[in-house]
Amino acid sequence: MNILLIADTYVPASISAAQQLRDFAEGLAANSENTVIVLVPKNDAHLPAYENNSNLHIIRARCLKTKDVGYLWRVVAELFLPVFLYLTWRRSPLAKLSLQGIVWYSPSIFLGPLVHWLKHKHRCRSYLILRDLFPDWAVDAGVMGKGSAYKVLKWVEAYQYRRADVIGVQTPANLPHLQAFVSAQRRLEVLPNWLAPANIAPCSINLSLSTLAGRKILVYAGNMGVAQDMPPILAMVKAMQPHTDWGFVFVGRGSEVERIRTVIAQHKLDNILVFDEIDSAGIPALFAQCHAGLIALDLRHRTHNIPGKFIAYLRAGLPVLARINPGNDLQNLIEQQQLGFVCHDANAEQLEAACEALFTANNHALSRMADNGRMQWRQLYSAEACCRQVCAALSSAKFI
Repeated sequence: MNILLIADTYVPASISAAQQLRDFAEGLAANSENTVIVLVPKNDAHLPAYENNSNLHIIRARCLKTKDVGYLWRVVAELFLPVFLYLTWRRSPLAKLSLQGIVWYSPSIFLGPLVHWLKHKHRCRSYLILRDLFPDWAVDAGVMGKGSAYKVLKWVEAYQYRRADVIGVQTPANLPHLQAFVSAQRRLEVLPNWLAPANIAPCSINLSLSTLAGRKILVYAGNMGVAQDMPPILAMVKAMQPHTDWGFVFVGRGSEVERIRTVIAQHKLDNILVFDEIDSAGIPALFAQCHAGLIALDLRHRTHNIPGKFIAYLRAGLPVLARINPGNDLQNLIEQQQLGFVCHDANAEQLEAACEALFTANNHALSRMADNGRMQWRQLYSAEACCRQVCAALSSAKFI
């Protein structure tokens, strides 16, 4: 089966979506009967425009920057994203292949026109891996209101859904949202986030040589933007400063990084280190130096999200501290499977209490949480299971 995978991020970006897509593409290509083509933006001049590893091909298109930019520029850049991807695909010799399946990853919500053109040119089925319910999460977070821009984006969202024969959401609670947009002809299913087994590679961060050496470390690795609601997390870090055997490490990129560094400098916080995004291959080695993982979601969200970083923490055997919106499916999972501690209260004291409970838990409790996490990853979140599910859907779904 010739499968085209379209997304707006890919390794070497260190965000969890990039790592997931790498694992997904490699998992599909592990089946020698598949030829997998990955079509993604090229925002780093040093990256090759084309890579080929056996039956896995990666095509990178020069596009406008969509990450770490203002909201208006991001909308413009994402509007043009399918255009640049389309032009690059047309110039590629792989464009002559006959496709049997198209898979695309959202966010972004703007890839619908490209999928529409390719799907009907090749008369093949399409699968939408839907991770963020945008623009609704932006409204929940206060980034935008329900004005004319919201209505336009809702139309774009609905247009994207109509391009898919199958839509895979990450949690059962997202299904009702989709049922309001799509006809009964389209298959809706739960496709959990996933990760392949980790390959331990050298990491550019060595905490044993840092000011946090010898401390218990709570790590956050990933995007630091509005959707993560970082101010309450920083307030927690400030409250934990008297505990000199505890430390916090933030690694990644996003619109809030500079603000975080400003707060650290203003309050002279010496229990936290912030690092720029590192190569995704070094993330497992970073986690091996830490004791727990942090998940941060804005409490105003009404949508449900099981972040890729959560699965990366489970795979690494890290108990989790999760600040998430009330009712999120993630809460029941963490509490029922004893994977860590959850806070969904806007009261800062509740978050601080959850953090303290995590740091003061005895070794037996932490070891049990670590084992539970690894077991959950193997059973529910393997890349192999995800690839099987998507391939089965592409083979059996009704073409619409």
